[in-house]
Amino acid sequence: MEVDCENCAGCCVDWRPLADVPDHERRGPQRPLDDTYNLVPLTREDVRAFLDAGLADALTPRLWEARDGPSVEVDGREVAAIAGKPAFFVGIRKVPKPVAPFDADASWLPSCAFLDPETLQCRIHDSDVYPAECAEYPGHNLALDVDTECERVERHVGGDRLLGDDPPAEQSSLLFGPEAVGEKVFAYPDPDDLTDGFFDRLTAGDLTDEDRARFVAVAAASAPGTTAVEPNKRERAYETAVNADSWVGAAAREWRERAADDPDPELGAVVEESRGAPGTPGWDALDS
Repeated sequence: MEVDCENCAGCCVDWRPLADVPDHERRGPQRPLDDTYNLVPLTREDVRAFLDAGLADALTPRLWEARDGPSVEVDGREVAAIAGKPAFFVGIRKVPKPVAPFDADASWLPSCAFLDPETLQCRIHDSDVYPAECAEYPGHNLALDVDTECERVERHVGGDRLLGDDPPAEQSSLLFGPEAVGEKVFAYPDPDDLTDGFFDRLTAGDLTDEDRARFVAVAAASAPGTTAVEPNKRERAYETAVNADSWVGAAAREWRERAADDPDPELGAVVEESRGAPGTPGWDALDS
């Protein structure tokens, strides 16, 4: 895809406070229980790659309020389900960061855990853990004739972001229906695990490390095309996920603590890079 991402990050930042942006991007009829803007759905292989890289603390689940289709009642809520089990996908956490997209003044906005707040570039771009969904964006939207974030930015902020509107011929992670089960959409096998205030924490954006690790483990241990979860793989994945202590998790905690301070995008070097976050090249380096 040919896009102009310089000074944008519209798909990586929740920029709703800066403009009258429509409700956040979603697919299907169900309403997410969280309010995360443009949560990136990861494939099973993406989840495993993050797990193997020690970055499971960068991941978080999404579940849906049941509106149409199969559902299951859990802790007094009707949630979307697959075969009587809560349906979910795993995405990348968004945390408050001091960012200044679109030449706006810097402000605290929920931003992708891997976004460099100063350059507005992805810290894992083209790395082994760069998600397929990000690599192919906005190709999926164009293939489905759905509005892209690039076009929203153009309408609300101006400029030319979407420079080519022909979707790629091959899109590996565009999965729907039965083919998505066990690959991008998963079934949580133990609904009784979710009756300890989990949904309140989910909607409030206050999931614990243990909450997130439960879902990462199920996704990593799922089998394509089924709701089956391999118990031993799940147990090992949970232990790896719950003990993850990467720069992402530590930075997320500090960003939350700093979110009442004056927003300074240069803090990315202190909060993230000092903990081992990969640097970004800057736009001048790409232009040259």
